[in-house]
Amino acid sequence: MAILKKKEYGKGDGSPVETAEFIDLTQMNFEGENQVGAKTLIKVAEIYRYDDLGKLTAHVFNGHILVLDYTAISGDQLAMKRITNDLKLVARDVGGDVAGLGKNYFIVTPSGIKVDRNKIKGGF
Repeated sequence: MAILKKKEYGKGDGSPVETAEFIDLTQMNFEGENQVGAKTLIKVAEIYRYDDLGKLTAHVFNGHILVLDYTAISGDQLAMKRITNDLKLVARDVGGDVAGLGKNYFIVTPSGIKVDRNKIKGGF
């Protein structure tokens, strides 16, 4: 979200009055936005049940990176074990990689993209 300030002039004395108008940038379309030409996209998805996994991993087979939020089913140990095993198989099948991100995310990559598991730490 961004703020755009514009000047309006008062009705009585003609002096400028600044007003703030909010513009939601997610609703705006920019010229040439969808014509970037990227071959690999990062797809962000949520999984609510194990049965959704096949539809979601199809993106990895198509060469895209999948960031999977499993918060909704994190309490179901059996489903988590099945999902983890299946994601490992998908990564092996495509020659990619799978890793956990934080507490509730997996990242699955296609062929040629590996996840560096070392954190980069900034200093001051």
